[in-house]
Parts: sequence; structure tokens; C-alpha cells
Amino acid sequence: MMPLQLPLGIRLRDDATFVNYYPGANAAALGYVERLCDADAGWTESLIYLWGGAGAGRSHLMQAACHRLEELGERAIYLPMGELADYGVELFDNLEQCELVCLDDLDALAGQRRWEEALFHLFNRLRDAGKRLLISSTAAPRQLPVQLADLKSRLTLALVFQLRPLSDEDKLRALQLRASRRGLHLTDEVGRFILSRNTRSMDALFDMLERLDQASLQARRKLTIPFVKEIMGW
Repeated sequence: MMPLQLPLGIRLRDDATFVNYYPGANAAALGYVERLCDADAGWTESLIYLWGGAGAGRSHLMQAACHRLEELGERAIYLPMGELADYGVELFDNLEQCELVCLDDLDALAGQRRWEEALFHLFNRLRDAGKRLLISSTAAPRQLPVQLADLKSRLTLALVFQLRPLSDEDKLRALQLRASRRGLHLTDEVGRFILSRNTRSMDALFDMLERLDQASLQARRKLTIPFVKEIMGW
């Protein structure tokens, strides 16, 4: 089966894959999300809840899960609710057709009665159909300002993981992993120089690495500190 079409122009990032995810302290969460995607694992867990601050990798893991399901020929859908909360609850209609539903930024719906009721009914439909649900939020389930008691109860049944931000050393290794997959060699010295000068957001760091990759290809030069200074204007 083909994956359901993502609504309203939402697209999965091509680089948001499991092999591109550097887990740092989040190896357990990575492992369980991968198991959630494995239809042949014989594992009965069907609801995982990820929470953590911006840049902790929640969206990356959710999109990676969708990519994995697509590779397996199964239906999956990724819904970033922070971008979609202004749309109608009809967004949840028929999602039980999917083998996996990924709801990002659940906190955007908390406290909104119509959305909470729609999410509760979606929970039930997915459970009855034997499908899987992956949720993310900036807060733990018990800390969400959910008003609907039945929904709050459902959320407490999830397997919960707090995603920890990467340390500076982890960020260096994550950059090196991403660089190696692009055919780039990023030394510790150059990587630490980049981290000392650039924003610590992983999205910003990866965007910068893409810029350096293109410049390196065009100039046919290796990633050195002088070259990075030249391209970035530092």
C-alpha cells in the first residue's frame, strides 16, 4: 500500500531517517520507536509518547518512523499539530486506515475541547483497528493541561520517553555522522570550531553543513577552518 498523502503541503524531510539520527542519551527511545515500526516483531506495544524541548529530536524520530513504514509498503502519516491546530478536527477522520499515525506537538491541542474529544475518539479507533500511534509533546503526559479526563487516562497508558538534548560532544558526533553520509570528512578540530561559532540548534547546524557541502563540491576543497571561515563569513 502507498502512504496516505500528507495534508496541506506538509512534507517529510528526506534526511529525517533512523540512520541519520544520532541518539546520544536517547538510544532507548530510538530502539523502541524502531520496534514500533517493525510489523513482524511480535511486539504488542502500540502507543509511544515522546517529550522534550525544542531540538531534542522528536520530529526527526517521528518522520523517520513514517519513512520506515513507507519502506515497508505500509501506510503512515505525520501531522505536526503546531502547524495544523487551526484546521478542523476532520483532520483526524479515517486515520485508522494508517498502520502508524504520528502526532507531533500534541501540546498545541491541549485544553481545546473539540480537539481533545477528536483525539480521544482517534485513540479508540486506532486501538480497535490494531494500529499504532506515536505522539510527541514538549511536556510529559501528566503535565499537559488536558481537560478531558478520558483522554488524560489514555495518555497515561503510553510508553513514555523523555528525549534529552545532545551534549556538545554528541552534537559534534551527530555532525560527523551527517557529514560522513554526505561523503564529507569533518575533523574534530573543524567540528569544534563550527560549534564554537554557530548556533547550537541541530537544525541550524545541519542546514549550515548542507551549505558547506555545496560549497565544498563547487570549490573542490576539503572542510578546513579557513574554508569554513570563508564560506560562513566568520
